[in-house]
Amino acid sequence: MNASSSATPPPMSWQYCGDQIKLWRARAGVSREDLAAAAGYSYEGLRSMEAGRRKPSLHLLQVADEMCGAKGILVAGAPFLKPEKYPHFAEDFMRYEAVAVVHSSYENELIPGLLQTEETVRSLLHAHWPPMDDETVEERVAARLQRQELLKIQTRSFNFLIEEHVLRRPLHGIEEHQRQLLHLLNMGKPRHVAIQVVPSVGAHPGLNGPFVLLETPEHERLAYEEGQTMGLLFSEPDKVNQLSQRHAMILRQALSPEASTKFIGKLAEEL
Repeated sequence: MNASSSATPPPMSWQYCGDQIKLWRARAGVSREDLAAAAGYSYEGLRSMEAGRRKPSLHLLQVADEMCGAKGILVAGAPFLKPEKYPHFAEDFMRYEAVAVVHSSYENELIPGLLQTEETVRSLLHAHWPPMDDETVEERVAARLQRQELLKIQTRSFNFLIEEHVLRRPLHGIEEHQRQLLHLLNMGKPRHVAIQVVPSVGAHPGLNGPFVLLETPEHERLAYEEGQTMGLLFSEPDKVNQLSQRHAMILRQALSPEASTKFIGKLAEEL
């Protein structure tokens, strides 16, 4: 399996609907400037939607349908433009995560998605740039909360290594952050889930960035790294082994699950 990355193109439905808008506009003699003005978009914004680089909105389809006399044909494409549950570059990882029997991760920037409260999820999505439309935000919130159902499967193993400073950084109000810390304590109670704090003192191999290790039911081992605009899923033994060794070295510096519970509890009490 080759690594998947941000080179993955946007959904074909975006390009198809964009092409249809462009064709109907040309047929009706409607300029891009006029359609953009009527729909309330910039010229470049409309151009991106027609090219399929950006998802055509329902509002644009409705305005274009009326201006171009498409008689409902353009609006009929709306159901195929349902917001993506995940960034397109993460789709392969999500498929493997859903079936993995072992999930081990290190995080030095954020609370892992599987452990986030809905408040934290919304704070992160609302901070996304460029801004997401409300429909996409709601789809992403629902998808992330649905992913957390994996933690209820007791025959799977989860280990989360979280850098200390991540736990000290509120992403929203103090009360919301306290609820996030208490949520971590609750999520770490089952015997198949281990949450461990990595003290933010000294150097270790994880400081170059977060990563996730997965093992499938067939004992295939995978590694995933994600950045601002890309995700890489590896199955090559050399790369997977390298990250596995890094995880083992970080684990040596982490507090035990029991000590981590006390540490997180104390942080929550001090807020």
